[in-house]
Amino acid sequence: MRTSIEQRVRDAGLRPTRQRTALAELLFAKGDRHLSAEELHEEALNAGVAVSLATVYNALHQFTDAGLLRILAVEGSRTYFDTNTSDHHHFFVEGENRVLDICSGPVTVSNLPEPPEGMEIANVDIIVRLRPKR
Repeated sequence: MRTSIEQRVRDAGLRPTRQRTALAELLFAKGDRHLSAEELHEEALNAGVAVSLATVYNALHQFTDAGLLRILAVEGSRTYFDTNTSDHHHFFVEGENRVLDICSGPVTVSNLPEPPEGMEIANVDIIVRLRPKR
C-alpha cells in the first residue's frame, strides 16, 4: 500500500516525504472520512509517527491545495478535512463534533447571487446541523 500512497502523493504534485506519506496512509487507509488536524495528529502519535501538530496542519493544507482533500469549516475555528473530494453536502452532529455525508439525492440551492465580475462560483457547501430531539 505504501507504494500506491507514495504515488498518489507524487501524482498530486507533492514530494512524498516520510511524514507526508505516513499521514496520507492514515488519512486514506480507512475510506471516506472527515477529521480534524487534531484527530489526525492523535492517530499519528498512536501509530508511532513522530510528527508535530504544525506539520499535520501543513500537510493537510498541502493535500487540500493539491486536490487530495476537501476542507470544511464547520464550527467557527473548527475545520474538518474530507477525503471525499466529490461535490456533496454534510450533516454536522452538534455535541458530538461529527460530520456525516449527505448521501440521499441532490440538494437544490436556488437564487444564488451573481458572483462579482471576473469571478465564478466554485461550489456551494451545505452543512445541515443535527441534534437529538428534545
